[in-house]
Order: sequence, then C-alpha cells, then structure tokens
Amino acid sequence: MRWKWIVGSFVVLSAIGYLAFRLSPWPSVLLIRRTFEKDTINRNRALEAHLPRSITELYNQRYGNGNDALLDVFFPSGTSDVQTGLPTIIWVHGGAFVYGDKSDVANYLKIVSERGFTTVGINYSLAPGARYPTPVKQLNEALGFLVRNADRFRIDTSKLFFAGDSAGSQIVAQLAEIVSDPTYAATVGIRPTIDRARVKGVVLFCGIYDASKLNFDGPFGSFLKTVIWSYFGTRDFVGLPQLSQFSIARHLNPRFPPAFVSAGNNDPLANQSLLMADALREQGTAVETVFFPRDYQPPLPHEYQFDLETTAGREALEKMTAFISRLAR
Repeated sequence: MRWKWIVGSFVVLSAIGYLAFRLSPWPSVLLIRRTFEKDTINRNRALEAHLPRSITELYNQRYGNGNDALLDVFFPSGTSDVQTGLPTIIWVHGGAFVYGDKSDVANYLKIVSERGFTTVGINYSLAPGARYPTPVKQLNEALGFLVRNADRFRIDTSKLFFAGDSAGSQIVAQLAEIVSDPTYAATVGIRPTIDRARVKGVVLFCGIYDASKLNFDGPFGSFLKTVIWSYFGTRDFVGLPQLSQFSIARHLNPRFPPAFVSAGNNDPLANQSLLMADALREQGTAVETVFFPRDYQPPLPHEYQFDLETTAGREALEKMTAFISRLAR
C-alpha cells in the first residue's frame, strides 16, 4: 500500500506544482533567478582580471525612500580633489525585470570609469514584487538625486549618458523618450527630473524595444511570457495599453538622444536591437551600431559585451567609450 501512497502524493504534488506555475509567475521567476545568479557570478569573476587600481568607489548611496533606492558611483581617483565634474554614464542593470542588482555591473563600470568617466550603477525594484513602470520612475528619481549631488559625485550635469543592458536597456530607452517627448511623458505619467539638454547619448545593449515583435511561440517563448507576466501583473498581456507604452521603438521622436546599439549574433533578442536601430534612424537620430555577421565565431550570446576575454567584448567596450567620448567633447 505504501507505493500507492507514494504515487498518490506524487500526483498531488505535481498538480499543485502545475497550478502554482499557472496561477503565479513566482515559481518560474525563482528558477530564472537561480540560473541568472550562476551566470552573473562567473561573469564578475572573469572581469576581476581587468579591474583598475585607481578608482574611487562610493557604494549604496540612497536616492529615494524605497528599500531598493540605492546606487553606486565610481570615478578615477585622480579626480577626488577636483571640483569639475566628468562625463557621467548612468547604467541600469539587466535581469529580465525579475533579477539583478547594481553589483552585477560594478566591475564593468569600474573598468569603464578608468577611461575618464564617472559611472553610476542604479538599483531598482524587481518584478513580480514591483510592476511597470516602477523601475522607470525610480531611474527618473535617481537622476534628480545625481544632479543635486553632482559635486560630491564628480558629475558634469551637462554631459549625462544613459546606458543599460537587457531589461536595463529598455528602462533607459524609455526614460530617454520620456525626457525627450512631453506628450509621451504625460501618457506614461512621469514628469522628468532633468531636461533633455543634459542627456548627450544613450547606450543600449541587448534590450527589448517592441513587445509586439517578440516570438512567444519560439524556444524562449515560455521565458518571455513569464517575464512580461511578472512585469505587467497579468498573463493576458496581449493588447495591454501599458505594453504598447513599454514598446519604445513605436514611440520614438526626433529629439531622442544619439544612440549606441549592440547585440550578439547568437542573442535570441538580436532582432530587437536591429529594429530599434532602424526605428531610431527613421526619426533622424544619429545611431552607431555594433552588430556581427550571423556566422561570426564564436557565437556571441546575450550580454556578450561583458566578456572582455573575447575580441567582440573588447571591441564593444572600445567603440562604446569612443562614442561617449566623442559626444562629451
């Protein structure tokens, strides 16, 4: 009789598990977080070999009231006694809106900072606990805080650059449009804390820019559905007005800042970056891209730019910083 009890228990647990995955995104999100965490640890260990020695590091600066309203600031140590600010790169980490922390990009930002920039890593609240457009509002709040504390953080407030990877790329692109277009800002319900003249450029790695073009039936369909469900709070997100707002490639205007757009050739979201670059050009926005042939070897995955052991990763770093330096003159 014991085997019948075991089989019965297994059936019940399987049913409970099935219902849990159907009724809430949380079970899938927890699995996603475990997978992403391993990749992030390995990535940051590899970047340790490239870390500079002369960087001033200011951790966990509070920009707002929420538990997640923290940011890190890095700048070359030689500027510690100089009151003039540096061109500043404000970076929002990725993680599919459900995972991540500013510490995930800290090593990379230190490496970038050595080239003559102040770099800032922003934390934001994660889905499903926080929903759209909370991270966009938090980034907007962080910008106001950074401008008010510009001297302390060695920030030239006339030379700000938004940057992000994956989910962070979508967040910064959306805020860049909010800063650039009052009509769109009113639609989203966010009043910019800075004016458009301060934003000199935007760096976009591996993001999502038009949800209507995502393949929800492909090999990554289940993952994408979980992410969108988590961020917008409903499984029935097709046709959702907020999802249209989120699809920033459909709302661009000619005042959008000059952009640097890149993705790896083996990134399942590569087409999103290609369409974003095309959409920006259609508006007359200056765009610089780093894309790779489909047969490029070795294949470059999502977030390829963080791997500085590869030629492609180093190329992305060089071209990104050259893009920013040119616009900061």
